[in-house]
This record gives sequence, C-alpha cells and structure tokens, in this order.
Amino acid sequence: MSRAMPSRPLRRIKGMILKRMPLMVTCEEFESFILAYLEDELPRRQRVVFEFHLKICRECRDYLAAYRRTVELGRAAFADPSAAVPDTVPEDLIAAVLDARDA
Repeated sequence: MSRAMPSRPLRRIKGMILKRMPLMVTCEEFESFILAYLEDELPRRQRVVFEFHLKICRECRDYLAAYRRTVELGRAAFADPSAAVPDTVPEDLIAAVLDARDA
C-alpha cells in the first residue's frame, strides 16, 4: 500500500532539513523533476541528486511509484485510438481531455 505525500507543514519542515544537506533537493523540488527523470532527460548531476533524494525519502519513492503507474495507465487508456469511449465516462470529462490534447 502506498502512502500519501506528507502534509504541507511536515513537507516544509522536512524540506528545510533536506535543503541544508549537500546535493539535496526538497520534496517539492523533487516533484518538479519527475517527468524529466522518467523520460531520461535530466542532466547527470540533477539525476544523481534526484536519485539520492529517492534513497532517503520513502514518501517520494511512493510518490514516484504512483506517478509511474499513472503514466502507464494513461498510456494504456490511449493505446487504441479507435477504441470506443465507455458510456460511463461523463461528456464534460471527454470534452476537457480533448481540449487539453488540442492545446
């Protein structure tokens, strides 16, 4: 079972502690690098810092695992572009997805 990210005050305190460590990013900074990390687009130094954070932060490891799963599910949902949209999907959600895709 994955755990949720720590509450904002706890993350802020944890961030202040982590920020004082050499080669460290806060949990909030970590979040901003996730997509680049997964797409192997981080420069070597940032990748080292990111992976070091992963080693010491359980919450971010859990968050990364959930993020990876979300990406996998998103890709699977759009794997067959000719597939019909289930009737249970609200029309406003379909419109929002199509608008976001076209933006």
